[in-house]
Amino acid sequence: MPNFENKDGAGSHERRDFRDKIRIYKVQNLYRAILIIAVVVVIAIIVRVQYLNHVYTGYTVVSAVERSRAADARDIRLGSSILTYSKDGAHLTDSKGYIPWNQTYEIQDITLDTAGNVVAIGNYNGRDVYVLDDKAQLCKISTTMPIRNVAVSESGVSTIIIYDTNVTYINTYNANGELLYSGQAHMTGSGYPAGIALSPNGKLLAVSYIYVDAGTVKTTVAFYNFGPVGDNYKDYLVGGHDYTDTIVPEVGFLSNSTAYAVADNRLMFYSGDEQPSPKTEYLEYSDKEIRSIYSGNSHLGIVMNSDKPENRYRMDVYDSNGSLTGKFYFDIEYADIFFEKNGFVIYNESECLIKTYDGRTKFEGKFDSTVNVMLPTDKAYRYVIADSSNMYTIQLN
Repeated sequence: MPNFENKDGAGSHERRDFRDKIRIYKVQNLYRAILIIAVVVVIAIIVRVQYLNHVYTGYTVVSAVERSRAADARDIRLGSSILTYSKDGAHLTDSKGYIPWNQTYEIQDITLDTAGNVVAIGNYNGRDVYVLDDKAQLCKISTTMPIRNVAVSESGVSTIIIYDTNVTYINTYNANGELLYSGQAHMTGSGYPAGIALSPNGKLLAVSYIYVDAGTVKTTVAFYNFGPVGDNYKDYLVGGHDYTDTIVPEVGFLSNSTAYAVADNRLMFYSGDEQPSPKTEYLEYSDKEIRSIYSGNSHLGIVMNSDKPENRYRMDVYDSNGSLTGKFYFDIEYADIFFEKNGFVIYNESECLIKTYDGRTKFEGKFDSTVNVMLPTDKAYRYVIADSSNMYTIQLN
């Protein structure tokens, strides 16, 4: 009888040895993969830390294009383009030098508001308002009474304050120039509408009414809702908040659900995309003179004189939740301030300061030419600067 014992034993041993080799091979591959991942993570962390801590000392001109500009014109940012306007007209220039529209008009006293890529240009005490975005004219609105103020949203919805002898009208129009809502304000009743602002989607309108009651100055910050919720309220008024001995000349929105009001003695934030209600209030501005207010990219900046002798100015920055991001000190005279994802830019015609929200200075230096306006781009630390005759795309280095 054949004896298979030795053969079976040898085969079993070989199978176990083969399985062990596969297991060892898999373990070795796993260790190699873990090691590679660890090396990649460490390299990424090193690169990230170097990027965050890198301080730029100059810039390189990436490209340049010529531009035309009248001597009496003014340049401002409109999204990622340059809006140039004067009493005779306005035109838009994108970062590549292309001009999508050129609007002619005759306006002696311009009242203007911007939101994202949209601008409303009105004739103070006149009768016309032009609403345009970064591509074309959206509408022209003509009134029968003198215009006193305008506000516009990123969606093209606009609000115009129109003055009559005994009443002030607050008219809101859609992007096609069709009247959505007309309200009235009386000095003997609701007061004078000092500040107006629209939410980015154009659904909410904030108005600050200033009035005198029994010899005391008061302000009401009112919110109107032009959506389905507002249909259930008289005159679309979904909320009003009263403040005694307080003047509120400025209201605005950081998002569709966060509004703010800047008073002579406090800063208020409101929360809600249907019926905004008070959320946070800061009273520390009661003894400080606010110099300037800047907003954009879901941030609000309050600029005042510094409380430190070694610095000239202080800017308090708040995020879209109304929380204080930080208090930042600087010394350069500022012509404009704008907010980016990771920080903000302060500049004038000759110098620039760029800081992050955690307080690190990324760039502090001078321009090679006299700069009228500076724009962000979609690339990190790449900007467009423009003087009276050229536009330059620059990369910090």
